[in-house]
Amino acid sequence: MTQHPLAGVYAAALTPLKADSTPDLEPVPALLAFLAERGCHGALLFGTTGEGPSFSPEERKTVWSAALKVRETYPGFRLLAGTGTPSLQESIDLTKTAFDLDYDGVVVVPPYYFRSASDDGLFCWFESLIRKAVPSDGYLLGYHFPAVAGIGFSLALLKRLKDTFPDQFAGIKDSSHDPALASTLGATFGTDLAVFTGTDSYLSMALQNSAAGCITAPANLISPGLRAIYDAFSRDEDLSEMQACITEQRHVLEKYSPFPAALKALLSKKYAFPRWPVRPPLVETPENLVEQAAKELEECE
Repeated sequence: MTQHPLAGVYAAALTPLKADSTPDLEPVPALLAFLAERGCHGALLFGTTGEGPSFSPEERKTVWSAALKVRETYPGFRLLAGTGTPSLQESIDLTKTAFDLDYDGVVVVPPYYFRSASDDGLFCWFESLIRKAVPSDGYLLGYHFPAVAGIGFSLALLKRLKDTFPDQFAGIKDSSHDPALASTLGATFGTDLAVFTGTDSYLSMALQNSAAGCITAPANLISPGLRAIYDAFSRDEDLSEMQACITEQRHVLEKYSPFPAALKALLSKKYAFPRWPVRPPLVETPENLVEQAAKELEECE
């Protein structure tokens, strides 16, 4: 099986914040190094779990720049940037910035304010973005999360983008939580479309349907198990026991969503990171629920 250069296990990284909810740049490389040490091939900065839509372009740029320091210790650690906004020009500018900083790729949600946009309209939006901002050797992943964004990628749109930009339109992050779609994507595209599941409990199934890996929120905490599944799959080993453990952990964490607040609290409790706040409109996870979640996770480790 030919693997895409981006293939692997990624964390949808949390964004460290100060008490005033501004980005805390100093711990960014340490967080990414922690993820690298625990098996992540890379991380997505400013996806949903990183509270991406809550930050200005300038704030994103400062965090992306701070993240580059991780490569001093882990030179092969891949960095993906969340650059999609409802504004085409802002998305172009953010995408250019990410590639100027030598990021490995960008993850782009469709212009989510315009929920009734047609496939023709979405194609024109992505065509302009790719032509103006993605270098010939750069990779763009569409971010398919219709339950939150209110808009996603049809199979017809994926085919059209892939046919027009066979290299630059690398694939998608699939956060639809739809196992039938994972099967359909595999049957339709094989490994030509690099699909990264956003659902930890579907990782084995996704890999068996030609997925390239995963980009998930729980990977901030459970990446060793995800990497074990990814590596075992490449060796054609039985994945059932490892997947059952990951699925149980995912289901525990889903009870304490939204992920950014709960994962920040659990990362602090379990691994001695600072207890970073979340930016409004998100609110902190109550301490009693953090204790309960930590206990449940320990029981299924």
